[in-house]
Amino acid sequence: MPACAPPRTQHPHPPHGPPAAGRRRFRVEGADLSASVAVFLIALPLSLGIALATGAPLQAGLVAAAVGGLVAGRLGGCPLQVSGPAAGLTVVTADLIHRYGWRTTCGITVLAGLAQLGLGCLRVARGALAVSPAVVHGMLAGIGVTIAVAQLHIVLGGSPDSSVLANLEALPAQLARVDPAAVSMSALTLTLLLAWPRIPGRAGRLLRRIPAALVAVAGATATAALSGLALPRVGLPSWSSHALAGLPEGPVLGVAAAVLTTTLVCSVQSLLGAVAVDKLVAARPGSAHVGRSNLDRELLGQGAANIVSGTLGGLPVAGVAVRSTANVNSGAVSRNSTMLHGVFVVIAALLMVPLLERIPLASLAALVMAVGIQMVSLHHIRTVTRHREVLVYAATTLGVVFLGVLAGVALGVAVAVALALHRLTRTRITHDQKEGVHRVHVRGQLTFLAVPRLSRALHLVPQGAHAVVELDGSFMDHAAYESLQDWQNSHTARGGSAELTGRRAAVRTAEPAPAAVCRCRPWTPWRNHRTCFTGASPGPAAPAVPAAQELARGISSFQRNTAPLVREELARLAREGQRPSQLFLTCADSRLVTSMITASGPGDLFVVRNVGNLVPPPGEEHGDDSVAAAIEYAVEVLKVRSITVCGHSGCGAMQALLAAGPGDAATPLKRWLRHGLPSLTRMAEDHRAGTRLAGRAAADAVERLCLTNVVQQLDHLRAHGPVARALAAGALELHGMYFHVGEAQAYLLDRAAEGGVFGEVTENADDAETAGGPPARRWGMEDEHEEEEGKEGQEGKVEGRDVTAVKEARSPVRAT
Repeated sequence: MPACAPPRTQHPHPPHGPPAAGRRRFRVEGADLSASVAVFLIALPLSLGIALATGAPLQAGLVAAAVGGLVAGRLGGCPLQVSGPAAGLTVVTADLIHRYGWRTTCGITVLAGLAQLGLGCLRVARGALAVSPAVVHGMLAGIGVTIAVAQLHIVLGGSPDSSVLANLEALPAQLARVDPAAVSMSALTLTLLLAWPRIPGRAGRLLRRIPAALVAVAGATATAALSGLALPRVGLPSWSSHALAGLPEGPVLGVAAAVLTTTLVCSVQSLLGAVAVDKLVAARPGSAHVGRSNLDRELLGQGAANIVSGTLGGLPVAGVAVRSTANVNSGAVSRNSTMLHGVFVVIAALLMVPLLERIPLASLAALVMAVGIQMVSLHHIRTVTRHREVLVYAATTLGVVFLGVLAGVALGVAVAVALALHRLTRTRITHDQKEGVHRVHVRGQLTFLAVPRLSRALHLVPQGAHAVVELDGSFMDHAAYESLQDWQNSHTARGGSAELTGRRAAVRTAEPAPAAVCRCRPWTPWRNHRTCFTGASPGPAAPAVPAAQELARGISSFQRNTAPLVREELARLAREGQRPSQLFLTCADSRLVTSMITASGPGDLFVVRNVGNLVPPPGEEHGDDSVAAAIEYAVEVLKVRSITVCGHSGCGAMQALLAAGPGDAATPLKRWLRHGLPSLTRMAEDHRAGTRLAGRAAADAVERLCLTNVVQQLDHLRAHGPVARALAAGALELHGMYFHVGEAQAYLLDRAAEGGVFGEVTENADDAETAGGPPARRWGMEDEHEEEEGKEGQEGKVEGRDVTAVKEARSPVRAT
């Protein structure tokens, strides 16, 4: 497959579902059909309104909506994101039409699509997430202000100018010649738009299923038709005279800047929208089978849609938050809903022209003005204020309003960089004395720029005194470290004592700590924790540390380094109680660190560990109900959504099962391991290849038994009453997992494959979908700025069946 080609999409089947038989047929779920209708009803009036706001032919909005649904919906990497003409592109497109004309604007849209394809091929989509959220929110707010001011003129019965300043200057004159008919229809539209979602009672719940935008425009249209008001209305010329793209004409630098601006706004809005859709899907119950977004593929899909839309004479295309949110909330489960909405737009554009031409332009202007006002989000303003980035937000907003989108974004980025540098260099260092203790308090990042002030404060400490240096920053560079260490050594040599402490004692520094101090950073990939405390290199020659001392040092390291980072989260969990979504049942082997191999944190997993990851079948007198009690508590009290049985390579319990003889003494271990005897029987009775690992047979009998045991214990799980009831209700999923310790590689069981096939885990579920394998699972908490994309799947054949062979794209340990 070429590097730039978007991967072909196949619909995943559930991990424990039956394999597809025969030729696959296109099938639309009922949820997708209903969601597509809801999105279509929202998209139709908004597409016409955005086209009106840009000054483009109104048909261009319908073309962009149809292409966004069909092309971006089919090729994009976010299955549930709906693309089309976006309000965030209104100002950019309106400026291009004013400068270069409509056909040249279409050509610029095509070039922007080609640029998006190039960026998608370079796999730089994740770079868009590095843009400060304050810049993005400020850009959208500036565009919203520009839209609202321009559409206000149409609401009042006039026509807008091309710039915000001109529109503001002309507003007093426009207020002096208000058109009562236009104002009345605009007021009716806004009233319906705001009041419809607030209808109370049972009737309100039913009526709110109809989109407010459709009700508002339809109500104004019907009122205008019945009252016979003379108003400008939608004009849709014949499709035979529809203008297509032309070659860009104008200054080369100007056209290049236009292409860059269109590419930037389309790409950033689409990629951030895809991330937002992932969050909405994750928060929706029963959405585990919906794949996570592949951002590079999403960029390729958006580029292809812009090429097609520009060629056919449509507006630029980007992911649209309003329609995407409606799609997710309506219960869509696949990309079919997005594509069907595009089909409905095509049908409406061809068959509903007489009806659309009855819509008053003032009603569409009021609708778009409301959208523009909503883009200035109070929630975003509160967020950037809380993070002390309101200056970046304000600079970007004002820059977009008065200078244009590209210049405004550049201004916002420049202010964000300047603010970050200011924070890096702004370090407060104070010295005080209390009860004979000299305290030097450092607030902020300790860099070479603060070394002179640090040196002056430290030299205020007299010889032989006890000093405490409180470090409240999160970074210390080499120069500051050298200065601090030199002073500490000198002060100690003269009979004094110095202690480094503070709320953020785990300061990142360019220099390693002394050998006797733990050098582990919290939750980072580690190598031989014993060397962490002794400073020795791994190996048999490393000096031994008493177990009690090692434990105490480990606890001390946690209190210094990790506790400050997790204290807030643990306090929240202490208040709210545990609400894990997964029960993780694995072996007690010390090499299996569940939080490491699942990238999970406190409150994520309900973990049960025992020798051999065994699940005693119900109804037997075995004298141990601890596992059954944990299962019952997890399923019926905690309401977990999935249970995973995880085996591992080199399992001592499985080795003991293979080596056990009939006359062995009935020790507690032997009595417990009898729950693994069905796994031995299952392995002996399986005369075929049996369980397989990523397309290969088990390396030896121990590995084969470890894999077989996972499959057998899943059968034991299904026999437990709480599990059986939850499975029947569709509220629970079972998963088998195998962790190869030596390879540091996790494998998931594909129950659809006969005999059981364990495929390697990929972080991106869309890759598994592409390769035809089971949907991969992403474990643990996910930070919105740390989402990473799995590598593309490679297809393999195992006994005539496709399995996923996708290497883990990142370390299984997430740094905090």
